[in-house]
Amino acid sequence: MAVAAVGVSWIHRLHDPGVLCPLRALTGLPCPLCGGTTVFIESGAGHPVRGALANPLALTGAAAVALAPLGLGGRWWALQPKTRARMLGAALVGSELWQLVRFGVLRV
Repeated sequence: MAVAAVGVSWIHRLHDPGVLCPLRALTGLPCPLCGGTTVFIESGAGHPVRGALANPLALTGAAAVALAPLGLGGRWWALQPKTRARMLGAALVGSELWQLVRFGVLRV
């Protein structure tokens, strides 16, 4: 994952593709996953705090995927389906609120 982050950061420096999120490109409003690419670009460029602030959910998801083989994945799948759905729903709502504040749509 670290090698991929450095690679994405390097490619992004050479060619900035602009806004990748279809929802944001069409409406100007960020989705809950907006900033996911920025997490890896900033982390790969040596700015982990800026990366974490771009989208904590994407960073947490990447960490969960990386740690799943160590047994944490089993704990997730041991949860009831409704519990997993509620946790994912709460994470997505929280992430959307985070993005709306980050992009200045909501003020706190």
